Amino acid sequence: MNPNALAGRTVIITRQKDQAADMAGILEGAGASVIFCPTIETIPPDSWSGFDESISRISTYDWIVFTSANAVRFFNRRVSDLGLGISTIDSLTSCCIGPATASALASTGARVDVTAADSTAEGALQAIIHYSGAAAAVKGKRFLIPRAQVARQFLPEELRKLGAAVDTVDAYKTVKPDLDRRAISSMLQERRISAITFTSPSTVEHFFDLVASPSLAGLLKGVLIACIGPVTAAAARQRGLDLIVQPDSHNAGALAQAIINALAP
Repeated sequence: MNPNALAGRTVIITRQKDQAADMAGILEGAGASVIFCPTIETIPPDSWSGFDESISRISTYDWIVFTSANAVRFFNRRVSDLGLGISTIDSLTSCCIGPATASALASTGARVDVTAADSTAEGALQAIIHYSGAAAAVKGKRFLIPRAQVARQFLPEELRKLGAAVDTVDAYKTVKPDLDRRAISSMLQERRISAITFTSPSTVEHFFDLVASPSLAGLLKGVLIACIGPVTAAAARQRGLDLIVQPDSHNAGALAQAIINALAP
């Protein structure tokens, strides 16, 4: 990698610092300056009742699907609070959406059976079908999906169409953190920002809400909008953004490389 490919460029990362270290490392290795501006904070859900009830009958499930590293982290924390451990899922087939989620699950000591290389619900569905041998083999299987309190319905709905029984439970929720909106607006007005990363529709929506500038779409003209996948890119377009780059592989490393490819001279 050319250590000067992004020299003089500044990139805003809208994820929490501890969850975006790899992405930041790649960008800084190419010479970029990175500013962390997390637009999402993850906290426990409003209630653990649904989660705890599902854990009490964990042996009745065939599959468990983790949709993010956050889902893994909060799942592991809660089963520990319940006096259990990650080994409670040993009898289940585990599926992780994306390599980062798989790495998070592996770090707990749990077995990772299926990793959807395409870090989307669509990719997870195809990975589950492939592992099962055929779509028909999913019929009758029971799935547990611990995930964010507000999440897309694509995966559970599609699994149910195939005849599976699916329980989704709240493992965490996302909220808007405090943000120095004046500093961000100032940097955009001074044209000091070259790119902004968005890793979910929520990061897009929260960024607009937190900066709260009526001219934000205009301030972002000429700024590269790096979106991790098509759903996030669609959310950006709905906000009037059009200078969008999206990697073929929907993960943080590929997103960082897409920025380098787009901005390097």
